[in-house]
Amino acid sequence: MTTEANAPWLIVGLGNPGPGYAANRHNIGFMVADLLAERVGGKFKRGQKAQAQVVEGRIGPPGDAGRRVVLAKPMSYMNLSGGPVVSLRDFYKVPTARIVAIHDELDIDYGVLRLKLGGGDNGHNGLKSMTKTMGPDYHRLRFGIGRPPGRMQVADFVLKDFSGAERKELDYFVDRAADAVECLVIEGLERAQSTYNS
Repeated sequence: MTTEANAPWLIVGLGNPGPGYAANRHNIGFMVADLLAERVGGKFKRGQKAQAQVVEGRIGPPGDAGRRVVLAKPMSYMNLSGGPVVSLRDFYKVPTARIVAIHDELDIDYGVLRLKLGGGDNGHNGLKSMTKTMGPDYHRLRFGIGRPPGRMQVADFVLKDFSGAERKELDYFVDRAADAVECLVIEGLERAQSTYNS
């Protein structure tokens, strides 16, 4: 029986499905989730119970059994992310406080990370959908992408690929974001915030 103490963590990378979106700024959640899946030795496949791709595994220090995690990439498009997340939450019996959404954040400089529990959606459609379906009390890993240059519309900016200059550092920042999620799961929010909230 799953109790709150031994329930898995549900780590959700937010993004849009399909190769046309794969390298977009809006898909940073998918990129971090892909790296975490690689680290737990799994490959994403379509989940039985939700419109999402899923990997199950464990995160923990070497020699430790680690914490159970379910990594997920909703396949519903960003603005409908809440439905698949709630289906996975119910199927795996995950308390809302053990859900982590990894997403792009316009109001933070590129590559800067911020971890927090709860809060508003700041106009982010993936968070808006998740909050509408299950309330705001889940963790967020906000990955800074900065503001659009000049008069570029926000929607155009987030659906563009990272620039050449940004791509030079992208692997490093994605790696650091995956480290931050692991720290949150293993050592808790305060420790993760003090280490990674730059």
